[in-house]
Amino acid sequence: MTDVKGKPCIICVAITGSVPTKEDNPAVPISVAEQVESTHEAFEAGATIAHCHVRDDEGKPTSDPERFARLKEGIEAHCPGMIVQLSTGGRSGTGQARGGMLPLRPDMASLSVGSNNFPTRIYENPPDLVDWLAAEMLKYGVKPEVEAFDLSHILKAHEMQKKGQLAGTPYVQFVMGVKNAMPADRDVFDYYIRTVERLFGKDAPWCAAGIGANQIVLNDWSVSSGGHARTGLEDNVRIDRDTLAPSNAALVRRVVDLCAKYERPVANWRQARQILGLAAPQ
Repeated sequence: MTDVKGKPCIICVAITGSVPTKEDNPAVPISVAEQVESTHEAFEAGATIAHCHVRDDEGKPTSDPERFARLKEGIEAHCPGMIVQLSTGGRSGTGQARGGMLPLRPDMASLSVGSNNFPTRIYENPPDLVDWLAAEMLKYGVKPEVEAFDLSHILKAHEMQKKGQLAGTPYVQFVMGVKNAMPADRDVFDYYIRTVERLFGKDAPWCAAGIGANQIVLNDWSVSSGGHARTGLEDNVRIDRDTLAPSNAALVRRVVDLCAKYERPVANWRQARQILGLAAPQ
């Protein structure tokens, strides 16, 4: 195992997502006000990236730029320095509507660079849309987080970097545990790390997200391997099989405990921005 002691760990909190509802867990924040409050609690617990989706008045996913603008403004006001990462995911809209919030110039945005299967449908990311989203992120100075649901997505990110479609060193997140996509497989996970290091350099930052019960598994693998960790109610509404998570902050605190176990400091927002090459907020 790589010696990771003393290496700051960035914690990303995925606060809402497009799927969980209050029927699944009453703690899932739906309104902008609830999202800001939940993010603030997670920020105080140690999270320095907020991965954000928004919902409409019926609680359904949307890519409405006005709602994203209100959420971004609220997080920036109540969580000074926190990195705001807006989702361009396909559950919230279709076509270029998925990037309608990029002119807001968030610090980061998610970027899925290829298609794959989801539990009941295909998660479509056609090449022309991927190219357009990447171009919009370059245009507005938004750093992508490449969401890798498959090995080919890491290789695609490298191709895009070589073409100048991605600026700087890509920040790749391994997503494991989505039904019909890549399971939580340790050998594959370790190969992902080696691939990122081979393509982007030994010091390239990377992150991982586990879905459902795999969340804490991927948190442990990531922290112990020198990567960064994603948690939150988007990916997992439970603390354990029988207990609903009381908040996003409670899930963040689990990662903080893992950081202590592996003797890694939790990155503050300044360290997180430095690691990811992001400017301090104005």
